[in-house]
Amino acid sequence: MEEPKAIHIVYAEWCPHCVPVTVEPLKERARELGIPCLLYDIDTDKVKIADDLVRNHGDWSPDYLIPQVFLEYGGGKIEHVLTGDPKGVELTRRAVEDLLAGGSLGARSPK
Repeated sequence: MEEPKAIHIVYAEWCPHCVPVTVEPLKERARELGIPCLLYDIDTDKVKIADDLVRNHGDWSPDYLIPQVFLEYGGGKIEHVLTGDPKGVELTRRAVEDLLAGGSLGARSPK
């Protein structure tokens, strides 16, 4: 399995699904893996990058859900791996835990 080169998170500071539920554990995993965690707050000048990332690779709608998490691999390949669950913060928390437990972000030795 190819290892990610970066984690990208589209989020907003005011969103309880985002901070701290998604952003903090993924920043920590990126640190453990020795890769960057790039944050795109939709309420800042990063909104254009966030919109393009979601439009091209994520769960796009004009009023899209956040957070959305993407993994970047070698060669610029982007994989959408998580969208916050509108049914509740606890469901988003579980989705983040599941993401961190397996697949490309599962625990492994740091670089």
